[in-house]
Amino acid sequence: MPSCVLAYSGGLDTSVILGWLQDEGYDVHAVYVDLGQPCEDRQAILKKAKDCGAKSARIVDAQEELCRDFAFPVMQWQAKYEGVYLLGTSIARPLISKCCLQVAREVAADAYAHGATGKGNDQCRFQLAAEALNPSIKIIAPWRIEKFRQLFPGRTEMIAFCNQKKIPVKASVAKPYSSDENCLHISYEAGKLEDLNVNGVETVEFGMTTVPQKAPDKIEPVTIAFTAGVPVAVNGQQLSPLQIVKTLNQIGGRNGVGLVDMVENRFVGMKSRGVYEAPGMTLLYTAHRSLEQLTMDRDLMHLRDQLAPVVAESVYYGFWYAAKLDALFAFIREAQKPVTGEVKLNLYKGNIQIAGRTSPNNLYDEGIATMEGGGSYNQTDAEGFLRIQGLPSRVQGRVTPRKY
Repeated sequence: MPSCVLAYSGGLDTSVILGWLQDEGYDVHAVYVDLGQPCEDRQAILKKAKDCGAKSARIVDAQEELCRDFAFPVMQWQAKYEGVYLLGTSIARPLISKCCLQVAREVAADAYAHGATGKGNDQCRFQLAAEALNPSIKIIAPWRIEKFRQLFPGRTEMIAFCNQKKIPVKASVAKPYSSDENCLHISYEAGKLEDLNVNGVETVEFGMTTVPQKAPDKIEPVTIAFTAGVPVAVNGQQLSPLQIVKTLNQIGGRNGVGLVDMVENRFVGMKSRGVYEAPGMTLLYTAHRSLEQLTMDRDLMHLRDQLAPVVAESVYYGFWYAAKLDALFAFIREAQKPVTGEVKLNLYKGNIQIAGRTSPNNLYDEGIATMEGGGSYNQTDAEGFLRIQGLPSRVQGRVTPRKY
């Protein structure tokens, strides 16, 4: 029999896909990639997969890798898709593919199956990552297969299939929106959120974050330390990448930090509305940017900022394992070498204030920058500087005068 690896969550969709793949003649190896998503019992999910006929079932804990090797390099780029979205789901999908393909190699599976729809971005991220890692892998995306959609036009048919196959599922009423969670963020879309006049912050029941109106009526300080652009400590305590993200999720979450409501352009061409919460990563982005202002060369920072949208778009579209991103991540590792120090933030009802920053690589020279008399900057030098800078404009102005 041919065999495949299935990115498995234990929910309705992947439970149905597991049974359907078996009907299609596959031995199925179920892989639950643990990225911090909530579930009642991971061992129960494994047991369910095995009870439903999976050839094998396993959990792969990739939370530390997600933070260390995926989220932090993107944060160093200050990459935000369309200037807003911190890419929490986009970052996670290529790692899921990597973990599933590692299992596929181990069990000699012929194919890799996932439950992403044919309308969204995730199908792109899963497949583009998988094909970059194993160009010969067969991708099975049931929602892009017409006969699968004909069998399962809705939840009623999926639940009936599970009942027939004796697959245990919780047949609950559909939520007013869908969500996807990992340790970096939670995203919310579809359902009621498809109406752009619905207030997303009022509609969503956030899992990490208190809405700003209900956050404490007092400032909470937090200090974040970085070494070469990598977060290493919170409030003086050295922590692992995952511990840093989790700690900052708690601190930022209770202070209403990191909520986003946007209409974005999907890779497949449509616009979609998403509501996101990423309290910990929002704090990291803010503190990191503040420290860069002290330690990074001006022209280098400006070049990074020009390239950041390229990185964000590549990650969002799913081109994680691509030559362009390989080169850009090598660039940012070099650029981040001086970004070492501490930043103190004050948090208050969704707001983040910079309360202080220090670095052994501080390029800010008070003696040069002071507006007081004296100092090492000779203002007379600016006369020649500006005459030279203005030379092209003066020549152009004589040849083609501007109206004013």
